[in-house]
Amino acid sequence: MSEPIAAIATGAQVAAIGIVRLSGEGVIALAGRLFRPAGELPLEAQPDRKLCYGRLCRRDGSLLDLCLTTVSRAPNSYTGEDTVEFQCHGSPLLLRTLLEELFALGARQAGPGEFTKRAFLNGRLGLSEAEAVADLIDAESDEALRNAAGQLSGAIHRRAEAIYSALSDISAHYHAVLDYPDEDIEDFRLRDYRATMEEALERLNRLLRSFERGRLLNAGIPTAIVGRPNAGKSSLLNALLGYDRAIVTAVPGTTRDTIEERLRLGGLCLRLIDTAGIRDTEDEVERLGVLRSRAALEQAELVLAVVDGSRDYSDEDREILRAAETAKRGLVVLSKRDLAAVTEEIDTPLPVIPVSSLTGQGLEALEAAIAALFPLPEAPAGEILTNARQRDAVARAAEALRAALEAMEQGLTPDLVLTETEGAMAALGELTGRSVREDVTDRIFRRFCVGK
Repeated sequence: MSEPIAAIATGAQVAAIGIVRLSGEGVIALAGRLFRPAGELPLEAQPDRKLCYGRLCRRDGSLLDLCLTTVSRAPNSYTGEDTVEFQCHGSPLLLRTLLEELFALGARQAGPGEFTKRAFLNGRLGLSEAEAVADLIDAESDEALRNAAGQLSGAIHRRAEAIYSALSDISAHYHAVLDYPDEDIEDFRLRDYRATMEEALERLNRLLRSFERGRLLNAGIPTAIVGRPNAGKSSLLNALLGYDRAIVTAVPGTTRDTIEERLRLGGLCLRLIDTAGIRDTEDEVERLGVLRSRAALEQAELVLAVVDGSRDYSDEDREILRAAETAKRGLVVLSKRDLAAVTEEIDTPLPVIPVSSLTGQGLEALEAAIAALFPLPEAPAGEILTNARQRDAVARAAEALRAALEAMEQGLTPDLVLTETEGAMAALGELTGRSVREDVTDRIFRRFCVGK
């Protein structure tokens, strides 16, 4: 058991309910000094995980709130320690006052992610499940939510542990034969394990292939809306968002800087970046905006190149489309279809979607075209790698296993092959948290909010 910690587990704004959470040695008795259950049983005698109604008081006995409280005793709690949660009315002042009372009784302020870190250290969560807690809180799309929930339930942990167990069996058999030559143990033959190692490598490669999707799930897809001035970029941004975020006028060059907003699109989260119109200009402010537009185009995962269909197709349009064609993914939006069409045919290999931001014509087709550029990966929800730490561990495990198979092909001795196999096991241990440095865990939990 460790020192008692306390934190507000809900937002700082006024809400219907506000929660203050405690964990650590002695927190039930500590909380019982402030909470008076409505029945005869004191808080220390209340059953686990049952809501208890009562009076929440200051140390001097004056009433703070009428609230609900739950007790969860070690080891069957979120953190693996004794925990208490106060469910109060959601006044920020009330919650801060309660925290001050708890601090005066010996609790200390919890650090970012400290409750979940204790859950990991006490064996209640693996490291990938702990990371999924933060992903679940930060999820901005249905797909991200499903994957985080799957990881929280242990999908990646189970997959990694299955591979670890298979490799462990190989190592255990080899060392048993080596250490106990007089025992009746089946002879160790590397070739008997080739299929097991090849299957493990393929599983690791499938996990690696999921990372690109997982990275975009968490960070969102940087989507640059580019085009010449007054092509309809800001109108498209507003139409996709469903409200007027960017100023729209008939004057070219209204947008002088990039504007970024997030948009849920089916299972995707787009980071829409409305850019200044790209053209040669003597205006210093507009010129700086154009430079930022070109930078956004180069860094985007998706480029929406907007061409004004009510004006003649120009050399500036051609230049912008050539740049969009070099992007990772690109679409052409033929805008202003509610006006008389002038430009119909565009020479580009990119898909062309006619759209009217005013009437909404073509927006569904545009959304479908975007979704088609980001198909779901072969990995089921929960088995998509979502951060660089996970990818690095899996990549090192795959590389070690690949080296083991190559050593086997070259006819090297079993001990050399098993050295690489055990290197793969060590990397998998870092993925799940079997073996991971303290500075790594500290860095992981620093991204959590206080109270989680």
